[in-house]
Amino acid sequence: MGILNVTPDSFYDGGKYFGIDDALNRARKMIDDGADIIDIGGESTRPNSNCVSVEEEIKR
Repeated sequence: MGILNVTPDSFYDGGKYFGIDDALNRARKMIDDGADIIDIGGESTRPNSNCVSVEEEIKR
């Protein structure tokens, strides 16, 4: 299982995979490394982060 944070303000990676190309490349790497499931995070859990709408989370 891989975790892919696709938020601009990710607590874990600082938004490293917010761009579509970066996110897709990271997902491909996870698959190549054996991930059967990729959990895509579209809303930051960083302290004091703003909530996003369901539509924005899906868009990400």
